[in-house]
Amino acid sequence: MTMYTREQTATDIQDDPKARALLEAAFQKTARWQPDFKGFRADLRINVNGQETKGTVTVKGPRDVTVTIDDADLQTWAQNQIGMIAVHRGPRNFQESDGKYALTLGGEEHHPLGQRLNIHGDGMGSWYRVKGDRITQINRHMPHAAFTINVEDSAITQDQKHLTTRYTVYYFNPKDRSLQNVESFTDTHVRVGNSDLPATRRIISFENGEVSARTILFENHQMLS
Repeated sequence: MTMYTREQTATDIQDDPKARALLEAAFQKTARWQPDFKGFRADLRINVNGQETKGTVTVKGPRDVTVTIDDADLQTWAQNQIGMIAVHRGPRNFQESDGKYALTLGGEEHHPLGQRLNIHGDGMGSWYRVKGDRITQINRHMPHAAFTINVEDSAITQDQKHLTTRYTVYYFNPKDRSLQNVESFTDTHVRVGNSDLPATRRIISFENGEVSARTILFENHQMLS
């Protein structure tokens, strides 16, 4: 999955306090690295359809990820994947993320995946579903890309936060909404000190007319100081 940059744009939509409270509650129950998180190093084993390659990774922050591996294409792919993990897990507060936009409820209270919640002014036409203090679905629609993320399973950390372990991304043509690709993610984690760090990631996707499976195994974690 590609990382996208959200930019705040002007909107006349009035913020709904009920929507804000609902999304903030889910945000506060989502696991992230602690504010004083300095990063970590780990050995990597990457398996692409049965072919394994070894390397290392250093994560210093959400936008500071370095993967060292001999294969240039695989290095770029792994760096993007681990960078996406770091961005999603990086410490931040609600007002630095979705809280800076106007939020409204979109109805559909009885939908199996929960209440619809619209986000206005992020330049991506974003809307979520929220159920039981969890964001269960994320939708974004841009001129060049559109996707839906369904969060299917999560673990509860020692800090009593939700940590996603399984989700699926559906990619659509933004013009006609035809399905272009599907990626299924399965993650596991390991507790090191006060941090829940990535242990494995498996991605099953449709590429070049066939199903592809890739795994990233993180070993020998070392916290940075």
